[in-house]
Amino acid sequence: MTTQVYITDLAGFLPNAPVGNADVERVLGMVNGRPSRALRITLRNNGIHTRYYAIDPATGRLTHNNAQLTAEAIRALMARAGMSPADIDLLCCGTSSPDQFKPAHANMVHGELHSPPCEAVSFAGVCASGTAALKYSWLNVATGLTRMAVATGSEIASTFMRATHFEPETDARIAELESHPELAFEKDFLRWMLSDGAGAALLRTTPNPDQPSLRIDWIDGLSFAGTMPACMYSGAEKRADGSLQGWRELDSLEDAMREGYFAVKQDVRLLNEHILPVAVRDALLPIAARHQLRPEDVSWFVPHYSSEYFRPRLHEAMQTHGFDIPVDRWFSNLPSRGNVGSAAIYLMLEELFYSERLKRGDRLLCLIPESARFTVYYMHLTVV
Repeated sequence: MTTQVYITDLAGFLPNAPVGNADVERVLGMVNGRPSRALRITLRNNGIHTRYYAIDPATGRLTHNNAQLTAEAIRALMARAGMSPADIDLLCCGTSSPDQFKPAHANMVHGELHSPPCEAVSFAGVCASGTAALKYSWLNVATGLTRMAVATGSEIASTFMRATHFEPETDARIAELESHPELAFEKDFLRWMLSDGAGAALLRTTPNPDQPSLRIDWIDGLSFAGTMPACMYSGAEKRADGSLQGWRELDSLEDAMREGYFAVKQDVRLLNEHILPVAVRDALLPIAARHQLRPEDVSWFVPHYSSEYFRPRLHEAMQTHGFDIPVDRWFSNLPSRGNVGSAAIYLMLEELFYSERLKRGDRLLCLIPESARFTVYYMHLTVV
């Protein structure tokens, strides 16, 4: 037996002041003391104007860790709801950048909150991990196992985007970037895409009495790892056959560090060839058919994408496959927030939710793709 579940409140936390394009390299640092030749090209294509780093620009020291970012978002969420972290029954946290291998991220967040015992569940992955946390929360509340749940997504990408973690790109690589802007997702170029932050959602069985709520209608996720190789990875290197060799397969930690195993890398040719067909043809079409969803039913399309480079290409793919949602019904805050990974969908929904643009009866379709090994989530919400 299930009951309706509503997102009644949303909150986010973005550390420190926004960092504009002119200051991004000053905060992250120059690799080998030299300005990045990829920076200008990457910024031109990704459409990001400001992003946030948990770094003190004056000292270069971290101001927060991931658990602290997440706890700040939760405190803001519970205050907005007129409650406290002590009221949480279930805490579900997704991230691609936990502060340590063990303990689990959700337990570290719980520790930061200093709140009474509750169930705490962690979700690993990349961008989809925050949505997986939301789905677990939704199902627990819907089935009556939990009275109230908090779900989060958070990232602290700046910790591995600092200059000390990178080697300079070659002249040939920079020249190739001019003619192939999709290459701006590999290694050094990822430095100018990613942002720090956390988002949180409160899930309950009753909607807000005096302001809108978001009813969760369905959350569907599909992994295509059975047919697709890894595309975005760290802690590993890709072999010639496309399989990954993890850092613990090497003889020493020094070898892994010297060979760049811990850098975040992306196979951009694989990304460029497959992410849109997978997200639209292979995921959207069957999911929409399952729920009898038509493009004209959607009031707001809320897609997570890593760069404005993909926006027109995503729209074209949707048009090609007969699911055209006009761009005036799209919502994204990528230019002002940067790519915040698993937190992005929370931060987009928070901004849209409190913008006074939503009206009761509006239907939201959210897209959360993850390139790591091609996972795609779609979520349908209704304003009530």
